[in-house]
Amino acid sequence: MTTSTGTGTDWAAWQESWDRQQEWYMPDREERFRIMLDMVEALVGPAPRVLDLACGTGSITARLLARFPGATSTGVDLDPALLAIARGTFAGDDRVRFVAADLKDPDWPALLPYDSYDAVLTATALHWLHSEPLAALYGRLAELVRAGGVFMNADHMIDESTPRINAAERAQRHARMDQARLDGALDWAEWWRLAAEDPVLAGPTARRFEIYGEHADGDTPSPAWHARVLREKGFGEARPVWCSPSDTLLLALK
Repeated sequence: MTTSTGTGTDWAAWQESWDRQQEWYMPDREERFRIMLDMVEALVGPAPRVLDLACGTGSITARLLARFPGATSTGVDLDPALLAIARGTFAGDDRVRFVAADLKDPDWPALLPYDSYDAVLTATALHWLHSEPLAALYGRLAELVRAGGVFMNADHMIDESTPRINAAERAQRHARMDQARLDGALDWAEWWRLAAEDPVLAGPTARRFEIYGEHADGDTPSPAWHARVLREKGFGEARPVWCSPSDTLLLALK
C-alpha cells in the first residue's frame, strides 16, 4: 500500500484497510462510533478535549474530528505499527497528538500533554487486559476525566448468565464472518501479514508482535462488572448506552 510514485506510504489506504478489517469482526462498528459521539456531544459539547485510549490507527479520532472540527485529541497506544499509521494519517494536524505508552504502567498519565480531559474514549481494545489491571486502569481514568466528563468503552462484554444465547449469537456471527472471508474480506492475521511485507511498516510490525504476541489473553467481563468497577473507582454514574448481541458501549459519567 505505497503511493503510485513509490516515494512514501499511503497512510489513508492503510487507515481504510484497517477499518475494513475491523468491520469484518464488527459490522455495526460505525453505529457504536455514532452513539459514542452522540453522547460526547450531549454530555460535554461539540468541542471536547478527548483522550483516544488505545487509539490504534486513530479510528475514533478521525470520526471525532470529522464531526467536531473544534475538538482536540490525544491518542495513546503501545503498538508501534498502528501508531505509525496514526501519526502518518494525522501528520500536520495540530489538533492531534500521539503518545506511546503502556496502559499497564501506573505512570503512563504523566506522558500526556494535559492533566484532564472532557472525554476518554476507547473501542475494541481493553479486552487485552485482565480484570485486575483493567480495574486499576479505570481508577487512573477517574483521575483524568474532569468533573462532568465522560469515559466510554465499546468492547466485547460477555454476560455469562445467558450461555445458550451467547452460543447462538457466536455461531451466527462466525458463520457470517466465514462467508465474508470467502467473499474477500481480510481477517486479522492476513492484515498483519500484509503490514509485515510493507517496507515502512515491517519493522514496527515486528516490534508489535514482540510486545503483544499473536492474540489477546485478557478478560471480557460483563457490562455489569464494568459499570460496578467504574463506580467503585470514582465515577458517579455508569451504564450501557448501546449494545449489540455481543458488544456493549458502556458510559461512565464523572
